[in-house]
Amino acid sequence: MPRATHGIRHHRRMSEPETLHDPWLIAVWPGMGGVAISAGYYLMAKLGMHLLAELPANGYFEHDYIEIKDGLVVRKRLPRSLLFVWQDPRQHHDLVLFIGEAQPVVRGGDFCRKLVEHASSLGVSCVFTFAAMATRMRPASESHVFGAAVDKETLADLDTTGIHLMKQGEISGLNGVLLGTAAAGMRGGCLLGEIPHVFSQIPFPKASLAVLGAFTRLTSVPLDFRELREHAQSVERTLEAFLERMEQAAAGHETEAAATPEASEAPRPGTIDRHHVEQLFESARNDRSRAYELKQELDRLGLFAEYEDRFLDLFKES
Repeated sequence: MPRATHGIRHHRRMSEPETLHDPWLIAVWPGMGGVAISAGYYLMAKLGMHLLAELPANGYFEHDYIEIKDGLVVRKRLPRSLLFVWQDPRQHHDLVLFIGEAQPVVRGGDFCRKLVEHASSLGVSCVFTFAAMATRMRPASESHVFGAAVDKETLADLDTTGIHLMKQGEISGLNGVLLGTAAAGMRGGCLLGEIPHVFSQIPFPKASLAVLGAFTRLTSVPLDFRELREHAQSVERTLEAFLERMEQAAAGHETEAAATPEASEAPRPGTIDRHHVEQLFESARNDRSRAYELKQELDRLGLFAEYEDRFLDLFKES
């Protein structure tokens, strides 16, 4: 049974901070291009992380709409804030991954303080957030990684790893607020993956791939990038082809605009689709590194919310 400490529900027996070896915290939320959240889910799946704890939603989230299904009001739960853990077999740095389904609508600073306090109780001394940076890049161009640090040691590490240092600017949302909170006593920084500004509301996995590549260079964490690379190449081809059509239409002064990539609705899942989902669940139960493939398919079919509890069960220790 999960146990609760100060409102935090623990799903794993890990009461002693020393059971983690020099852990680092990575925090991700949904945002532009899905850069951070996609990187987080990929890291979770490929490392076979375990669900560690859930931070309370009450006091930080509120419902601002209701859903109707078949004429009835459907009671929706508040967004989840989950912590996962991976213990490094080489005993370099264990990883604690925070995945927030949404950023708190109120008391964001207090939420970050609670997260930092809990991370500190686990022995975390270094915090990283992932984010996106929208530029005029083309989808087929290289996605650069930009970085900012809260301490000089991390700044030097970013510089020697080939990450482009931000000279000025700001990091909005809790991606930045969390680092400001952690700066009081921890090391850390933010890695921002470059995305095309014209497609900032469309998932751009190439930037997630770039961010994770930079992170693994910093930490030497072993990660298989094959699935994410294939996904990134597929999206790149689609977006680049769409952009070329738009440019040709503009040059020819055509008045009929092409449908945007995000305009196509998710397919209505049928019996065959759901059977395939069940096969992917079975594969992921036997090999958690297959969970990213399952997550992609659930997102494609618009079924993740329906299957989310079962998906998270894959990461609970028996």
